[in-house]
Amino acid sequence: MEEQYMDIEKVMQEIKKVIVGKDEIIEKVLMAILAGGHVLIEDIPGVGKTTLALAISKAMQLDYRRMQFTPDVLPSDVLGFQMLSHDGRTQYHPGSVMCNLFLADEINRTSSKTQSALLEVMEEGNVTVDGVTRPLPKPFIVIATQNPIGSVGTQMLPESQMDRFMVRVTMGYPDAMSEIDMLKDREEGNPLERVGNVLGKSELLMMQESVENTYIHDAVYRYIAGLVQKTRENDMLALGVSPRGTIALTNMSKAAAYMAGRNYVIPDDVKKVFCEVTQHRMLLSPRARINRTTMADVAKGILSCVSAPKLQRKA
Repeated sequence: MEEQYMDIEKVMQEIKKVIVGKDEIIEKVLMAILAGGHVLIEDIPGVGKTTLALAISKAMQLDYRRMQFTPDVLPSDVLGFQMLSHDGRTQYHPGSVMCNLFLADEINRTSSKTQSALLEVMEEGNVTVDGVTRPLPKPFIVIATQNPIGSVGTQMLPESQMDRFMVRVTMGYPDAMSEIDMLKDREEGNPLERVGNVLGKSELLMMQESVENTYIHDAVYRYIAGLVQKTRENDMLALGVSPRGTIALTNMSKAAAYMAGRNYVIPDDVKKVFCEVTQHRMLLSPRARINRTTMADVAKGILSCVSAPKLQRKA
């Protein structure tokens, strides 16, 4: 496991050549990938969302495709389509999702019908066209970007699709020193060209298997369930975290433990990823909106009111 941990550290170092001053965001995205989940990056244009996905695909040697989700994009563009060939047989023409890493750029600018085409893809790793189901390559990861609601031409993603993203992260503006470092880096050319291939697909699949086998004590399971239950009982929330969200929180906690070099989960791992896993799965109540309570406020409040278990290491 130590060797695998060093490999993921190498991936981080390569990505940091391009994304400056956002180590925590890079770490959370890598956790989601290790946990076998999909990532939603929400932020204003120009802060490096697409660049982050490109750097990940290059460092991990993943087959990568990018699609700009404009209003005229059709489900067949995403999933593929059947076409009659010259010999009278139907032939499948793959869509953009037939890859290892699919970047859905500005996903909230396209139609609801096209957005919904991704539901089966993200949940089951399959594509169904004209009644024929085809598996996607492994590993398969969706990194979607969206601009904040209210930007020109945007519309909200449905709750069913939001729930299929393991985490939602926000890049934010870089600080002054990081921005200066970014400008200096570009004097020597495009930093993406300096990102090396340090991990292969087979190694990533092995890492995902190691994360899946990470041990969780019953007390930590109860802690996770207690946190999720609080989201369903909170009067500041109209919608709490779903069972799919509970599974995502568990898997992300395992990935956090793995990134820390452990093969077991501690409560701090759960705390570390709780906000990114849950905030996009909850809806504020009218009372919360009137009081100008944010989703971050609610998530932090839930963390503070649920006691974490104290685990003792066996002698």
